[in-house]
Amino acid sequence: MNEEKFNIILNHYAELIVKVCLNLQPEQRLFIYASPLEVAPLVRKVTEAAYKNGSKLVSINWIDEQIDKIRLENAPKDSFEEYPNWEADGVIQSAERGDAFLYVWGKDPDLLKDVHPDDISKVAQVHAKYLEKYNIQRGKGELQWLIVNPPTPAWAARVFPDDAQEDAEEKLWDAVIKACRLDEENPVEAWTQQFENLGKRKEYLTDKQYSSLRLTAPGTDLSLGLPDRHIWEGGSPTTTSGISFVPNLPTEEVFTSPHRGKTSGVVSSTKPLSFQGKLIENFQFTFENGKVVDFSAEKGEEALQALLDTDEPAKFLGEVALVPHQTPISQLGLTFLNTLYDENASNHLALGRSFRFCLEGGGVMSDEEYVAAGGNKSLIHVDFMIGSGEMNVDGMLSDGTMEAIMKDGEWAFEV
Repeated sequence: MNEEKFNIILNHYAELIVKVCLNLQPEQRLFIYASPLEVAPLVRKVTEAAYKNGSKLVSINWIDEQIDKIRLENAPKDSFEEYPNWEADGVIQSAERGDAFLYVWGKDPDLLKDVHPDDISKVAQVHAKYLEKYNIQRGKGELQWLIVNPPTPAWAARVFPDDAQEDAEEKLWDAVIKACRLDEENPVEAWTQQFENLGKRKEYLTDKQYSSLRLTAPGTDLSLGLPDRHIWEGGSPTTTSGISFVPNLPTEEVFTSPHRGKTSGVVSSTKPLSFQGKLIENFQFTFENGKVVDFSAEKGEEALQALLDTDEPAKFLGEVALVPHQTPISQLGLTFLNTLYDENASNHLALGRSFRFCLEGGGVMSDEEYVAAGGNKSLIHVDFMIGSGEMNVDGMLSDGTMEAIMKDGEWAFEV
């Protein structure tokens, strides 16, 4: 890709991020987490767009994955409980002030493949513990936040291992451009239409108030109970202060949180899961009364065990998301080895923390009230992909009637 075209793409990307997805308000501050350094061109464009939009301050926390790896391989294991208080304090203060948060990740899915999963999990647990206050605030819908994943050399090499480095990067950029609709004549207008469509679908599903969902496909027969007064979200949710934002770019999903204790059956993955530097492939969970009671994986079983052992609620579900099989991402026929993209090509579930904003009144409930209503409070929220062109999803109405929601991976209702 020549420099002029690349510059145009980055400008479109930054404009989408600042004006549409984050919906950054005049004088609002922006806090950016970025890793690795190769994502700097996009971060600079976003910073410029934010200041031109009237932001008072853009703060950037650069994270070097290689430094994280060095720590995991060389630091004393009893030091993994340590955490820089200044970082947690800064994030929490930014959240309390009402800053917007942007995560620009282009991480290497293989970087930590030789590090023991228990060590990775311990560091992740400590990180989640120190930032729990921020995560609760975000989960209540009080903040604007967004995750984007621009291509990097290491990621491109993993997705296209048989190509020369430059060719692999260009191929991955081409795929990301299509997935993010950056090749449209007017990307902002294209995404505005997409958000309107997702908005209609989430309203339809919320109005239905299905008591449960049944998901069936080869290797999957799963029943998910839904809480009373659950809310479907997707596309462009609204903060408690009334600001619309988009948490993921790209996004093709509508989602809600299942009832913590009402999932039963078996579910099989349809795409690999890259979790904390480990690749988990061809895995399956068995649920009883909401909890994972058995699991298996052809590859990465230790990492899967570490995920489930994060805390007790990690064994319960926090999200069910519906994505039509023929999305622009799915049509690419590419496994990105990156959850942000792969989850938007497939129906998916998430282990761990559920969304308080997916339950009416969830944001003002005590922890005890929230769990009693069916919510799940965990240190983690990890999505995994289960959808395919063979999946059917049916919803049960309060009178026991079953209605088709998706058939053969596509929507079974019009909006």
